[in-house]
Amino acid sequence: MSVFEYLGVLLSVIMGLGLTHILAGLSKIIHYRKTIRFYWVHSLWAFSILMYIVIIWWGMFWWSTQEQWSFFLFLLLILYAVFLFMSASLLFPWNLPEDLDLEEHFFRTRPWFFSILSITWVLDIPETTLKATGHLRELPADYLVFAFFQLSLLLICLFTTNRTAHRIIAIVWPLVMLGYLSTTTLVNIAT
Repeated sequence: MSVFEYLGVLLSVIMGLGLTHILAGLSKIIHYRKTIRFYWVHSLWAFSILMYIVIIWWGMFWWSTQEQWSFFLFLLLILYAVFLFMSASLLFPWNLPEDLDLEEHFFRTRPWFFSILSITWVLDIPETTLKATGHLRELPADYLVFAFFQLSLLLICLFTTNRTAHRIIAIVWPLVMLGYLSTTTLVNIAT
């Protein structure tokens, strides 16, 4: 077993728990559809974080060729996974009540959700840069612009309760993510 395979198990478990929490929450929305107050912005963020976790898990494969590991590199990757999980876990309460108002829940947890998701993006910058400096992958030319744009949108959501701004950003954020994904080497990582 390689070092990456050993460390990757823990990373995969943490990210998998985030995926599981979001999928369980989305499933409960379907189960409680007659009594739960649906909010499409919240659901779009749930799908966005689901997509984000899958993309990051996919991108972690580049680390499989890393030969020298330090505790600090491992700590960075674990923190990244933990903050992804925390972002996912804030979208739905652990004991989701049948009569939950998802809009009220979204805006009540908004400061925590967007703070933690912003920290996740801050962790993405050294993680992606270290892959490039370690010659595991090239740093895409537009990566820093993309990262700062996405981070800027999250900070706007952190500091505003304006419903229109949240609706627009909930649509733009995943579209930019998919657009970036389609133009980078992340699309063909395993080839």
